[in-house]
Amino acid sequence: MRTPLYLDWNATSPLRAPARDAMVNALDVLGNPSSIHGFGRKARRLVEDAREQVAALAGSTAAQVTFTGGGTEANNQALSLAAHHGRRLLLGATEHPSVLECIGPGAGIIPVGHDGWIDLTALESLLAEGPALVSVQAVNSETGIIQPLAEIAALVHRHGGWLHSDAVQAVGRIPFDMAALGLDLVTLSAHKLGGPQGVGALLAAPSVPLAPLLRGGGQERRMRAGTENVAGIAGFGAASQAAKQGLEGYATIANLRDRLEAAVRQAAPHVRIIGADAQRVANTSCLALPGIGANSQLMAFDLAGIAVSAGSACSSGKVKASPVLTAMGYGEDVAGSAIRVSLGWDSAEADIDRFLACYLPLAARAVKE
Repeated sequence: MRTPLYLDWNATSPLRAPARDAMVNALDVLGNPSSIHGFGRKARRLVEDAREQVAALAGSTAAQVTFTGGGTEANNQALSLAAHHGRRLLLGATEHPSVLECIGPGAGIIPVGHDGWIDLTALESLLAEGPALVSVQAVNSETGIIQPLAEIAALVHRHGGWLHSDAVQAVGRIPFDMAALGLDLVTLSAHKLGGPQGVGALLAAPSVPLAPLLRGGGQERRMRAGTENVAGIAGFGAASQAAKQGLEGYATIANLRDRLEAAVRQAAPHVRIIGADAQRVANTSCLALPGIGANSQLMAFDLAGIAVSAGSACSSGKVKASPVLTAMGYGEDVAGSAIRVSLGWDSAEADIDRFLACYLPLAARAVKE
């Protein structure tokens, strides 16, 4: 049996060695970080050190970082501010479900173009209707397309709005500076950059009056009740520091992704490479193979011991087209046949060869059928 090959880094990444070490050390620290005695202060030090490390990765200050139970919780807390402060919600059409499912009465969806970018003209029209909290992801998890956040932030601020960005697929993969981009709220997730699952952060600019989603304690400056996950937070901090130091390595990852796509173009020109002409993160390739559904492709890869992801999901036996690709204007043949290949710091040339050995016969079969 062949060694399993993991090409689904956008779903979750392996735990980095520094993060594992930090977590193991933290598990040996006795004390509640809210306690004032020596034991508690030692646990508190771990939390605050990690807060500094996370802030350094995202171009913010430690005072702006509120630890959460993950990216979904951080997104929900950020978007809850709309109702709290009497603002409309405006959400990008290709956002993660943890953003789109926060939609309520009076909320608006900002369309995207075929290139996956937010339609700035449509956004400006929506902003003219009154104060808004706008949520636009930094990087799309399926396509890897990078949104022009600085331009969007300038437009939102001209209309007196706030801009939130789900940046879980961006930090640690591209240089990211919350302040320089003009962002008011940013969501991060530890397990996307080599930290543990179940811990994230919401970063808020000083001008945004943050409100708690969870109440019942004074933790996180009263912004997130509940005893902090000290070991998870310590791992998040260590992973953030390692990710910042490893940013240059994404040039090598880009070479791997580009070699994969070049081979697909040459051998299977009928395959659609989504976002190929757009600015993307280095590790992501979204390939649509009209004629063979995404689920059938996933099964073939799984039998070959290769983990990739799909731009479509199976619910009650029915394949659904990717909402992201549908929002970008692609038809069912493309949106229902797309898979995502996502690489990481351990990916190698041999991984690309093995992927192609499985994928290219599928692509040839699609032509025959």
